[in-house]
Amino acid sequence: MKSLKTEREILLSKAIRRKIFDIENTIKNNKNPKYKTFFNDSENCPLKHYFSDGIYVREITIPAGMVIVGKIHKHRHPNFLLKGKVMVITEQKGEEIIEGPCFMMSEGGTKRALYSITDLVWTTIHHNPTNTEDLERLEDIVIAKDYKEYDKFLSSEKSVVKKIKNKIIKMLSL
Repeated sequence: MKSLKTEREILLSKAIRRKIFDIENTIKNNKNPKYKTFFNDSENCPLKHYFSDGIYVREITIPAGMVIVGKIHKHRHPNFLLKGKVMVITEQKGEEIIEGPCFMMSEGGTKRALYSITDLVWTTIHHNPTNTEDLERLEDIVIAKDYKEYDKFLSSEKSVVKKIKNKIIKMLSL
């Protein structure tokens, strides 16, 4: 069973979240032509998408020297750094250097900032309950637009689990 976070851990987590958003805002507000900025899918970081029954696989190739801030993922999901070395900042683990090939799990609610030390190939695997290949629809399933939406998603997930548990308890008590 997971332990509750201490007040210090909560404060640290909030500070790291602010740091990640500060990095994202610096990128968004960049006016220096020396540093090229871009958002979402781009030829600068080519994406490949793969689909299987109930599964969506996303592979991104990131050149060395890139600073990227990801989106907020709703669900826990596997990640594979297939190639490269990267500095990553997340609320869950703070700052760390990761070198591929390696495997890691991302918790729901994860938003990360990263700096690619070398060229990277990063693959994520997501649940695709409707088997859609529509990337906008998939983003609605996988991504929260902000933490308010993520908290609302968590509340609805908990209520669904509670309803299922209540139904099972009722069935067992018959």
